[in-house]
Amino acid sequence: MEAPILIGLAQINATVGRFADNAALIVQAAQKAHEHGVDILVLPELALVGYQPEDLLLRPEFIHAQASEFEKLCANLAGFTNLHILIGHVFKTPKGIHNCASLVVNGKVEGVYFKQELPNYSVFDEKRYFTAGTEPFVFTLKGHCFGVAICEDTWLPTVPQQAAQAGAQTLLVLNASPYTMNKDDLRIEVMQGNICEHGMSVVYCNMVGGQDELVFDGNSFVLDAQGQLVQELNTFVQTLGIVELKEKQLTAAQALPLAQVDNSLPFNSLLKNNDEPLESEIWRALVLATQDYLGKNFFKKALLGLSGGIDSAVVLAVAVDAIGAQNVQAVMMPSEYTADISVTDSQDMAQRLGVSYHEIAIASMFEAYLNALSPIFNSLPVDTTEENLQARIRGTLLMALSNKFGSVVLTTGNKSELATGYCTLYGDMVGGFAMLKDLPKTWVYRLAQWRNTITSVIPERIITRPPSAELRPDQTDQDSLPEYDILDGIIERMMEQDQASEEIIEAGYVREEVEKVARLLKINEYKRRQGAPGPKLTRRAFGRDWRYPITNGYRF
Repeated sequence: MEAPILIGLAQINATVGRFADNAALIVQAAQKAHEHGVDILVLPELALVGYQPEDLLLRPEFIHAQASEFEKLCANLAGFTNLHILIGHVFKTPKGIHNCASLVVNGKVEGVYFKQELPNYSVFDEKRYFTAGTEPFVFTLKGHCFGVAICEDTWLPTVPQQAAQAGAQTLLVLNASPYTMNKDDLRIEVMQGNICEHGMSVVYCNMVGGQDELVFDGNSFVLDAQGQLVQELNTFVQTLGIVELKEKQLTAAQALPLAQVDNSLPFNSLLKNNDEPLESEIWRALVLATQDYLGKNFFKKALLGLSGGIDSAVVLAVAVDAIGAQNVQAVMMPSEYTADISVTDSQDMAQRLGVSYHEIAIASMFEAYLNALSPIFNSLPVDTTEENLQARIRGTLLMALSNKFGSVVLTTGNKSELATGYCTLYGDMVGGFAMLKDLPKTWVYRLAQWRNTITSVIPERIITRPPSAELRPDQTDQDSLPEYDILDGIIERMMEQDQASEEIIEAGYVREEVEKVARLLKINEYKRRQGAPGPKLTRRAFGRDWRYPITNGYRF
């Protein structure tokens, strides 16, 4: 008869390169696991290093510093007697640098597994840095055989099959799998197909937290050998999940917080709530991404241009949920084209959220620029030049406030605008973090409507009125762009699914609109290259997930 085994999954929020802080999180998780009788503790992929370290891995001193911290960490874990701890870190051998998992027991390394499948697609570049392993790693505890795998190893059947052939009954999987919409169901489906099909149960531990253009959701889970879900931890919450393995059967034991849980938003519990709407999950992703981008880069405050439109309204509401109203400043910068209701609604929203609010009229500044340029413009007709000039005045003012008060500027552009270039370089694109960068306009509206079901923070008129940049008289977005539901459908097919224009037209879209979007997507690459980073939310995001040349003679 096998003795029961308690297995812990610690989904922690690691920071790239902050070795000592990451080690402290690991020790904290190990201490809590030890206090609750855990036998095996699984941590995320590269938990000691943070993910993705990118070209830091090419620096010898980075590798040396991490190795030194790993030795200290092992010494600090020695007191947790007989706790088997799987730690993700970097390991250097004569063959190269490895993405590895070390089994540490009583302060000593009892075995090391080198990741075999190195992803080199989408946001991943692991073949640039790592040398792949070739061998399985299994160990036995209380008569039960455990195998070890790292993230991509389990997305193909080869490594799980190898582990099963080596005798593994349960596969422990360390992950740094970034969030995209609806990815949690896909992960479970893949694990059921690639691991449970071999008769193994699965313990899947994933990282939590924001890192530049990625946000990690956690959503760690355990499957029994039949592929049935035993335990699923919540998204975006640092949690220690514990399951019991007894007589080859897995049962959920408990879930414990590894950090203070923010209960200001719904669905922030430790365990997954399958009734949570996707809008809520995306909102919490944006909150954590913003919180970590600012916090990990030592920004305490943020500011943004509040226009009375839907995008800046959602950015303001997310920012307040992320860092608190006392740390957010909203600036309304009306011009002669700004509607009175835009000012009124901005004042209303700032008051509802309790943020610092200022108004800086730009009409006189705009006039001064026009007067200065008039001898050179020489009575040329008004065009987008004058529209862009207003946006750039606003951008200059925001950056002045940023410099003076040390606040990061949050840009307010969405994915639909970035795709089509419906944004001004050095104007509304100015800023340090673009939280809506991978969120289509239709989703911006959905998030606003959902957030108002929790508390009414966005004035209803902002949601219902036609969107406008208000840079010329009676302007609306649809003067220049297709309706957003049509536009977003074309962008998704063209960008995320790599469909050709003719395929999209055959699917029922109007040729003129498809060709226009294709042209705009192509010619505005130079703008996107100069834009601020923002979190990946969809299947394919602008940034490291989209690598198209600026100089490009090919038509989509």
